[in-house]
Amino acid sequence: MPLHDAHNHLQDEFLAPHIARIATAWPELAGPAGRMVVNGTHPADWPRVSALAAAHPFVLPAYGIHPWDTGAPRPEDWLSDLRARLLADPRASVGEIGLDRWILDHARPDDPRLLGVRRAPMDEQIAAFLPQLALAAELERAATIHCLRAYPDLLPLLRAHPRPKRGFLLHAYSGPADLVPELAALGAYFSFNPNFLLPSRTCNQSGDKSSESALYKKLVVFKIIPIERLLCETDAPAMLPPQAWRTHKLPPAADGSPVNHPGNIEAAYAGIAALRGEDPTELTARIAQNFTRLFGPPPAP
Repeated sequence: MPLHDAHNHLQDEFLAPHIARIATAWPELAGPAGRMVVNGTHPADWPRVSALAAAHPFVLPAYGIHPWDTGAPRPEDWLSDLRARLLADPRASVGEIGLDRWILDHARPDDPRLLGVRRAPMDEQIAAFLPQLALAAELERAATIHCLRAYPDLLPLLRAHPRPKRGFLLHAYSGPADLVPELAALGAYFSFNPNFLLPSRTCNQSGDKSSESALYKKLVVFKIIPIERLLCETDAPAMLPPQAWRTHKLPPAADGSPVNHPGNIEAAYAGIAALRGEDPTELTARIAQNFTRLFGPPPAP
């Protein structure tokens, strides 16, 4: 049964030295039919996404402007470029798009991940998000949405504006459990990231001083997500799993930053099966069905 990575950034410069290694390993670990959705974050990296999709059949391209990149200059014709890329490849989806209040209200001024980033205010993020969501709805393509501490902003937009009928992905879902039913009714899928198995990260993000309590709050949501709405992801090269769950490792980047291998999708599947107490083979089969329903079938042999 194939493994599918519903969300990563294979085009990221941190993974550039390792593409050949990853491409060689992927069919063996994910199966010949295993695919990955590679998300652009700004028009500047869309050509790299296109090149990877052309070179590797397992890559499904996605093009979007990430909320962290919304504040960066972009070409005036970026939306027509996005449309053209979607029309040129029927496999392509819209992503990574979304809203992020964490960078505005919670991130440290000296957070190294945000050095040099102009943190776009919420109205500017919304102005970039809505036309991308509208294009996904118009062309009936999946949309991959990043939402961090911004569900009070996102939910009214999803209610009020057209959405792709096939659905949309809330990647690495970290919202509250009580929103799951309405989000699912609106078309949401929810991807599990094995980084959530890391108690220290869960504790730090939640502000809860009890690792066990914070870990429970982060993971309990994925126990109640309907199985027909569940996916798995790595977000590589970011969001590493705990050391004990890493089946694939890469050397650190030149600046010392850790680098996540997309092969750690194995940890996502193993972790979610253990969390939900479900048979891994059966759960993998259900997730494969979900992936195909959202992102489309594999190419005919």
